[in-house]
Amino acid sequence: MTITDQNKLTFVKTIHTLVWLFFNVVIFYMLYAAVINKLDIWLWIGYGLFLFEAIVLVIFKSYCPLTLIARRYSDSHEPNFDIYLPRWLAEYNKWIYSTILVTVVFITLYQIYK
Repeated sequence: MTITDQNKLTFVKTIHTLVWLFFNVVIFYMLYAAVINKLDIWLWIGYGLFLFEAIVLVIFKSYCPLTLIARRYSDSHEPNFDIYLPRWLAEYNKWIYSTILVTVVFITLYQIYK
């Protein structure tokens, strides 16, 4: 069996989508925990994961490393060429999730200092 660029792109897209799903679980748990004032270890681990993600994005100039790997196997300029998401969601992903994360931070701070 020959491994083609399309097979490699499919693999990267699958991994990227799984990572995206993982971070969705994390961020929505964080939102839930902050809203109900459950400031437990999992909330702080979530903050650590997002801090790690932010550092990675700074190092790679606002690109996910998986996007850079996928770029080797595609010349598409579509925002979802590297992940199994609708175009609009891939295009606005950073804005949407940054907004949610900022909301979580504010709710967490409110819960701490109320």
